[in-house]
Amino acid sequence: MDGKKTMNDLQKEVDAYIGQFKEGYFTPMELMARLTEELGELSREVMHEFGPKKKKASESEGAIADEMGDVLFVLICMANSLDIDLQKAHDRVMDKFNTRDKDRWTRKEEE
Repeated sequence: MDGKKTMNDLQKEVDAYIGQFKEGYFTPMELMARLTEELGELSREVMHEFGPKKKKASESEGAIADEMGDVLFVLICMANSLDIDLQKAHDRVMDKFNTRDKDRWTRKEEE
């Protein structure tokens, strides 16, 4: 194996982590609130890096990749708690984009 994890691997890894605690997964509403919070933190980092609102000298350095990792973790927690296979969900979305939206965007010229 090349060290890359599949979506199934990620879901199992998160499940093993959460499974060590009596509390288990948060409820879907709590996870939605956490996801919203993490998206806000990601948004703030994107705004600082690419937008007009730069960080104050007193603010710690953050990283977009770290915030994306937080979003992914909470999203996987939510999927696991609802018994959703994210690989299958992704496959359905890609099928939708490759059929319904196949002519929606201008394709690059082939070389």
